[in-house]
Amino acid sequence: MDPEFAAYLERVRAHRAELGESMAALDAALALPIGLGVLWRRRVRAALTELEHDLRDHRAITEQPGGLYADAVARAPRLASVSKLQMEEHLDFVEVVQRLLGEREAGLQSEEAVAAHREAATELVGRIVRHRQRGADLIYEAYEVDIGGSG
Repeated sequence: MDPEFAAYLERVRAHRAELGESMAALDAALALPIGLGVLWRRRVRAALTELEHDLRDHRAITEQPGGLYADAVARAPRLASVSKLQMEEHLDFVEVVQRLLGEREAGLQSEEAVAAHREAATELVGRIVRHRQRGADLIYEAYEVDIGGSG
C-alpha cells in the first residue's frame, strides 16, 4: 500500500475512534434517567453536538476526492453499492442529528416529546453502529486492513 494512503487510513482510524467516543457519550447520556430533567437535557445536547461535529468530520475525511470510498471503489468496483450506501447514510445521520438538536431548540415540552426524542436518538446510535460495521467490512474487503472495532 502506498505510504501516503496508509497514513490517510491511520487518520481514518483515529477519527473513527473519536466518532466512537462521541457515540458512547450519547449512549451514556441517553441511559441517564429522564427524571434528571435539566441535567439529562444538557448531557444529551452536549453529546448530540459532539456527534454532529464528528459526523461532519467523518464525512469530510472519507468522502474527499481520492479518499476512502473513491479509492475502495477504484480498487474493488464490487464495493460501489456499499460505498454509495455509506455516503448516503452520512448525509442522513447529519440531518437526523440536526433535527434532534432543532427539537431541543424548539423545546421538548411534554414527557411524550422527551420520550420520543430519546427513542429517536437511541435509534440513531444503533444505525450508526451498523454503519460502522459495514464500513469496517468495506475497508477490510478493499485493503485487507482491520480499521479497528474499539473506536
